[in-house]
Amino acid sequence: RYTESPRLPCVPHELKSLLLLVALVVVALVVVNVTFLLLGLRLSESHAETVLRMTIHGPDGEGTPQQLAMSKKERTGTFAVRDGLNASATVVYDYSKLLVGYRSWRQRACYITRVDKDNVPGLDVVTKTFQRRQDEDAGDKAVPLADRSILGTTINILCSAVPVFWA
Repeated sequence: RYTESPRLPCVPHELKSLLLLVALVVVALVVVNVTFLLLGLRLSESHAETVLRMTIHGPDGEGTPQQLAMSKKERTGTFAVRDGLNASATVVYDYSKLLVGYRSWRQRACYITRVDKDNVPGLDVVTKTFQRRQDEDAGDKAVPLADRSILGTTINILCSAVPVFWA
């Protein structure tokens, strides 16, 4: 024997149309919101800082590879270089301020120099110049830079905890 299942109360046609309309409006609002959120994300992504990281090898792939991080927004290039046998240093080319900064992690000082926009020295020349200046200052009592406002953001962060000297 089978028993009849209970019937749902009859829903009027007008109410069915209203519920369908409400459901369609909710779906449309969700689609519009998601579209605007994705569009906003895309726009903010395109305006965000672009940092390019690459490894540069010497001619014919020889030599020690150099790590480079470039910031399009700040117009800087940051290199990690060797400073002696077991030490490293960071060189920052700030193209907007026409400065080059150098920070050796074995020394408690940072060095900066101005560059000519038409004649920017290569990384090896800059590194040797700063290392020579660093060795000269070992016993010297040079006066550190007092006004750090001339430095760009990247060099300011690099040299935040140490005195800054002109090279």
